[in-house]
Amino acid sequence: MAKSIEQWITAYAVSHQHPQNALIHHICVPLIFLSVIAIINYISPWLLLVSGCLASIFYLGLGLKPLLTFWAMVGASLFAAQLLNLSLLLLVVIFVLAWIGQFIGHKIEGAKPSLFNDLKFLLIGPLWLFSGWLIEQKPEK
Repeated sequence: MAKSIEQWITAYAVSHQHPQNALIHHICVPLIFLSVIAIINYISPWLLLVSGCLASIFYLGLGLKPLLTFWAMVGASLFAAQLLNLSLLLLVVIFVLAWIGQFIGHKIEGAKPSLFNDLKFLLIGPLWLFSGWLIEQKPEK
C-alpha cells in the first residue's frame, strides 16, 4: 500500500530534528526547488511541463493539497527567477551551495539525508516545509 502524506512527512522529519538542521533546510530546500525549476525551465519550458506532470502523478497520489502546494511552489519559483532575472550560472551556484548547506545540516544532525533511503524524499522535502498545512491536525482530548 502506498504511504500517506502523513507517513512521508513523519519519515522525512526523523532526520530533521535538530533546530539548526531544520532551519538550514527551511532555507536550502526552497532554494534548491527554485533553482531546479528555473534550470529546467531555462533548458526547455516543455521539459518543465513534462517533468511537472510526472511529479504531479506522485503528488496527486498523496492528495489534492500536496498537488496544489507543488504547483504553487512551481509558480512562485518561476515568478521569483523571472523577477530577479537569475542567470543559469547563478542558478547552478544556488543549487550547489544549497546542497552543501543541507549536507552541513545533516552533519550537525548526525543523520544521513532521507533521500539515501528513498529518492522520493526529493519530492517530499518541499512538502515538509508546509507540513502544518498538509497534515490534518487532530484536536487534543
